[in-house]
Amino acid sequence: MKSKRKTLITAVLALMVIAMAGVGTYYWYNNTYYVSTEDATVSSDLVKAGPQISGKLLELYVNEGQHVEKGQIIARQDMGTLPDTSLEMSIIRAPITGTVIKKQGTVGEIVSPGQSLAIMIDPSAVYINANIEETKLEKLKIGQPVDITVDEYGSSKLTGKVQSIGEATAATFSLLPTSSGGTFTKVTQKVPVKIKLDKYNVKLQPGISVVVKIHVK
Repeated sequence: MKSKRKTLITAVLALMVIAMAGVGTYYWYNNTYYVSTEDATVSSDLVKAGPQISGKLLELYVNEGQHVEKGQIIARQDMGTLPDTSLEMSIIRAPITGTVIKKQGTVGEIVSPGQSLAIMIDPSAVYINANIEETKLEKLKIGQPVDITVDEYGSSKLTGKVQSIGEATAATFSLLPTSSGGTFTKVTQKVPVKIKLDKYNVKLQPGISVVVKIHVK
């Protein structure tokens, strides 16, 4: 009886050692060959369309989600006292070919230069913005391949390459101060890394979460 119990205990201990060795090997392998983060999102350059002159907004021809071509008329203003030769000044055109993601103007309101009436993106030019801990930056190089998992599409995998590594931490661009004096707690900072996507055939909306795994070896 004691012999069976001893054998059982030995077997359990052996399984525990094997399991711990397996977990240790897994983490060693991933930390050696990859830099991963869940702090990453789909991003895109936002392009705003706005008026050239001040005046009442007479018509706004676009809606959110609508595709537009560069130069397409998207809004029209009251010309006020401007001569007919200045008609083009009262017409608002799409600055790029892309998709309207936010409509901000309302027909009838008075708009002025600098105001945004619509925000657009080029869906074919989205990229991944990944925030990588400063302690892992030395492993990164431009051109390294990247595996990308998009939360919205479950196990669907995309690929890309490291395009640029930020020259300042994400906290540098924060509107809030990182320290208010008094006590100080050291926090590992993160640096934005831009990842250019390879060809893809899914819709990627700016702001959705992704998980990236950068091949460093």
